Amino acid sequence: MPVEVTWWGHATATVEDSGVRLLTDPLFTRRLAHLRRRRGALPPPDAARADAVLLSHLHADHLHLPSLARLAHGTRLIVPTGAPAALPGLRRLAAARDLALTEVGPGDTVRVGEVEVRAVHAEHDGRRLPYGPARVPALGYVVSGECVTYFAGDTGLFKTMAEQVGPCDTALLPVGGWGPFLGHGHLDAHRAARAAAELAPRAAVPVHYGTYWPLGMDAVRPHEFHSPGEEFARQAAALAPGVTVHRLAHGGSVTVRGAA
Repeated sequence: MPVEVTWWGHATATVEDSGVRLLTDPLFTRRLAHLRRRRGALPPPDAARADAVLLSHLHADHLHLPSLARLAHGTRLIVPTGAPAALPGLRRLAAARDLALTEVGPGDTVRVGEVEVRAVHAEHDGRRLPYGPARVPALGYVVSGECVTYFAGDTGLFKTMAEQVGPCDTALLPVGGWGPFLGHGHLDAHRAARAAAELAPRAAVPVHYGTYWPLGMDAVRPHEFHSPGEEFARQAAALAPGVTVHRLAHGGSVTVRGAA
């Protein structure tokens, strides 16, 4: 059975494998602080349907409490170790909506139906300022069922990425951001293409670009908003020619089969 990946925008995607539906970093809002959704309609209500939600870190564009409030009662949340302690609002929301919190750190595995979810390191500042020190890790997740899918979350390129992730069929890689500059702990199109070359998946889906953009910055380096997905595909063709890049529209899906 193949895996189906649907990209809803930013770092939000649905991964369906072996009858299990996983949702990554749900962000279902038109506006977040100074950011406004500039491309793609808001995901439909069905996008919030999931057997489990994978939350990569505490930044508000990845762990968005109003979006989590759209989940069905009883949905399982897989979160970095220490997240409920660092974010009281997460604890309150989980209690109010009967969301099952499972805390994981790098190397931990969780069974969700017929798939295994394994947390891996992400090279990123996982704090949710102004709450606490950098004690809550940022994570990526490897989902193993009929296929192996890697959701990188937010991360920079680090030496042991391929070793920690292992062989995978599909990689969801961040290729941009929400502003004209990317600092330490992020992948731009070139670094994401290098990651694709090291990971050597069968397919790669660029995420975390072309959805949200700061208010008032429409005329400031707009190519940084529009171009990362296309640039990633171009760079990956040169650096990782064996990887098929699927540049999805918002709400678009792709089906990928695992290695024979």
